[in-house]
Amino acid sequence: MGIAKIPRSEWIKIDQGYLKRINRRKFLLTNEQDFCIGSNRVARPAIEELYIEIMVNQLPKRFPTMFSAGRTTFINHVTGAKYSLNVAKLDDQYMLTALAENVEEDFYCMCPDVDGEYRLQAYSSCFPQGLLSSSKMGLSVREIHQPVPGYEQRLGNGVDKHFRRMEPVYLLTVDPLQWSIQTDGDELFRPLAKNTGDPDAPGSAAHAAIQREIIDYDKTYFRCEHHTLTCLPRTKAVMFCVRSYLTPIKQIKEEGNGPALADACDTMPEKFGVYKRRPVWGNQLCEWLREGIRKVEYNA
Repeated sequence: MGIAKIPRSEWIKIDQGYLKRINRRKFLLTNEQDFCIGSNRVARPAIEELYIEIMVNQLPKRFPTMFSAGRTTFINHVTGAKYSLNVAKLDDQYMLTALAENVEEDFYCMCPDVDGEYRLQAYSSCFPQGLLSSSKMGLSVREIHQPVPGYEQRLGNGVDKHFRRMEPVYLLTVDPLQWSIQTDGDELFRPLAKNTGDPDAPGSAAHAAIQREIIDYDKTYFRCEHHTLTCLPRTKAVMFCVRSYLTPIKQIKEEGNGPALADACDTMPEKFGVYKRRPVWGNQLCEWLREGIRKVEYNA
């Protein structure tokens, strides 16, 4: 894992298709709120600080044609929605929901406990992948990542060190990007997704049966996540931020990157490959990616 310092101003990104995805997030916040929003009382000061940082210091200054903030009101000029900035009168749910309705980044608020251990105490997350956030509340970084093969051995100590030494002035970006193969459509909201599996579960026979399934390449996507970390100056809470992207697998092949992706799939360590559900799509997908490169059609 590589961690690099970048300017705090690069925290939030706005891409083509913003309005479509924001509307999807609003739908999820109405219909799947328990999956998307959660907080414990200890996180209240950090939520207030994050809310002002994003709604006042980040969005209006970086994207002034899209957002503006006055003394008491924030306006999203793309959606026409207005939000109060009087945090003393706002509850946690209002602020976390407002964040989710204006940016595509998902926020996981890690607050230090009395022993200096950072624990998940709040989240605003509309596009989770195989993460039931409510079940992770109160857990440490290591406990949350326990299902990830090799995390404890390769990353645990390093991540803990960066949490303790983080400086508020910087944004830390985590490389490489986390990725998976999504074979059943372009839905980003996947709290109970099957993009990841249990690397210790027995089931070679089940895996073999799954491999016989036919992959629909029109519904198959390369999903990647850009992870960043930043420390809030006042509360010292660490915001773990996830931005999710989908690219049609046909586009990857058309652009000539099929063999490289197939090689990346093939060279995963065994347990990590099972965690990424390689037995579901591995043989079929990799063979297809390596087929003679030719122009294929895909829906942009």
